[in-house]
Amino acid sequence: MAQEIHPIRIHSHIYYFEIMLCVHVSLPSGRSETMQLPEVSTVADLQILAQESLGQKFLRLVTSKNDALTNPLDSLQAAGIQEGEHLTALAQRAKIASTGGAFAVWCCGGDKIVTWGSPGQGGDCSAVQEQFRNVQEIQATGSAFAAILSDGSVVTWGDPMHGGDSSAVQDQLRNVQRIQAGEHAFAAFLADGAVITWGEPEYGGDSSLVQDQLKDVQRIQATSGAFAAILQDGSVLTWGSWCFGGDSSDVQDRLRNVQEIQATRFAFAAVLADGSVVTWGGQFSGGDSDAVQDQLRNVERIQAGERAFAAILADRSVITWGDPLYGGDSSLVQDQLKNVQQIQATSIAFAATLQDGSVCAWGSPHCGGDISAIREQLRNVQHIHATDGAFVAILADGSVVTWGDPRRGGDSSSVQDQLKNVQFIQAADRAFAAILADGSVVTWGSAGGGGDSSEVHQLLQCL
Repeated sequence: MAQEIHPIRIHSHIYYFEIMLCVHVSLPSGRSETMQLPEVSTVADLQILAQESLGQKFLRLVTSKNDALTNPLDSLQAAGIQEGEHLTALAQRAKIASTGGAFAVWCCGGDKIVTWGSPGQGGDCSAVQEQFRNVQEIQATGSAFAAILSDGSVVTWGDPMHGGDSSAVQDQLRNVQRIQAGEHAFAAFLADGAVITWGEPEYGGDSSLVQDQLKDVQRIQATSGAFAAILQDGSVLTWGSWCFGGDSSDVQDRLRNVQEIQATRFAFAAVLADGSVVTWGGQFSGGDSDAVQDQLRNVERIQAGERAFAAILADRSVITWGDPLYGGDSSLVQDQLKNVQQIQATSIAFAATLQDGSVCAWGSPHCGGDISAIREQLRNVQHIHATDGAFVAILADGSVVTWGDPRRGGDSSSVQDQLKNVQFIQAADRAFAAILADGSVVTWGSAGGGGDSSEVHQLLQCL
């Protein structure tokens, strides 16, 4: 905390004293704390002290005149904070987004984003930090982030080829409602139902050939190199690389009353209103479902891995297809796949949460397909998340269990004692980030891929 010492002469002696401010900070619940700190302190100093005193992170401080203290670098004097000031502290819910190698944390409506991880994949947002005003949402390709602000404009950063540079369409990015990200490109929904794309042109960043048809779009899904849009009438429009599913002409007449689309790296699967499924794209990556087509009835939802799909049916059983080495063959655990509630996938393995809170896994043992060593720990599982090569399960008591490739988040032993009261987890390709009940963030996995957030620890307290 910054300090300043002032001299004063009394008779023949010189004494030194520090000018202090007394500030009252209250939560909406009525709980309050009175704090004293040097007059030359910053807003960040006050915020950190308030968070420590009130036991609540991610606090937004608001003055009695309803002015939010948004710049942590401002001095208290510059922020207009005077002796005896009364402030209200509003708890914010932190949110996390990730590219393949970086994380971004923000609070909805805030003016600051904290990033870490690979700079080339969006881990450094310093060049655009001043543009953030009332951030509403963040989406990410494999190497770039896009933030939607409250006025409907968009700020991007990260790899310019993969969506980090939106200058070519910036004038069109007005009244943006939401954004869908592929691996190499973004697609933004505007308030009038139109869609604007940017990023790698051949991988979906250029939608000029279908732009006239991109109207009344309801939802968009993406493979690594193509997009598929569900229109208001239930039909589907695709663009991008044909080898990634950008050409749906072979199944276009079957794409009617589409309710949902999911995507592997190379292929799409559409669930129709009658519960049947239509697939296209990479034949060996889930684009060919002929072998199981008769079983794909009453499908409720689909989970995609890198090269395989898993469909949950109305009776809570599971049907898989795609590359057998990537989880497309679940025959060894088929008799266990009953009462399935949720499925998650690494690049080459799947994990299903069952009704009794246990877990069933299949696919590559090294990347999470084998749970034999930790099966007894997987009880009362609430949610599962996955990097490219590892899983993490959040249990009912807020603790976690990890398994899979230790280099990609499968080993959380170094932070296990911190992983209590976990509320939410976000996964990058090789690392996890968990938000705890007190608002703190815990990371593990590949240090270069976002698993080490120590350098931004202080910044995370000043969001």
